[in-house]
Amino acid sequence: MSRPTADVSVRVAWADDARGIAEVQVRAWRTTHAGLLPDDVLAELDADALAASWAQALTKPKDARNRVLVALERNRIVGFAVTSPAGDPDADPVADGEVGEFCVDPGEHRLGHGSRLVQACADTLSADRFTRAVTWVNSTDDVLRGFFESSGWAPDTAHRELDLRGDGAVRVKQVRLHTAL
Repeated sequence: MSRPTADVSVRVAWADDARGIAEVQVRAWRTTHAGLLPDDVLAELDADALAASWAQALTKPKDARNRVLVALERNRIVGFAVTSPAGDPDADPVADGEVGEFCVDPGEHRLGHGSRLVQACADTLSADRFTRAVTWVNSTDDVLRGFFESSGWAPDTAHRELDLRGDGAVRVKQVRLHTAL
């Protein structure tokens, strides 16, 4: 007797997905940004406010090549990613695409959702005629960096430091990873 296959997929997000994306983002950020952002900042993450922002972004993207992809298990959002033209000063606007956000619900790790999502990002960027993809990861996030590297991405020597609160109090170092499409 064969076992049933899981009902999992990745697709382009719809405006109705905004709430599910926001809920995944809050759970993921509270896990992945713990120790990076102050506890009060993480506690104040508001799924309602984020959902409104996501709905606006999904309804009126700033660029025709901005995409939000959602990883699904049945009809439940378990992860999401954002692809767009790369925004780095050294980026080639024609050749370089970016995975700007990549989140999988912490309770859904190691179930294949991330692998499907990163492949869908590569496929989407390639369909948008980019030939190279980049993404930024926190220098201390060995899990995410290892995941991308196991998917064929590698550091390209670029690095940056972000001021997350705008007041210099919370700074995060990041490294850029890239892959050919």
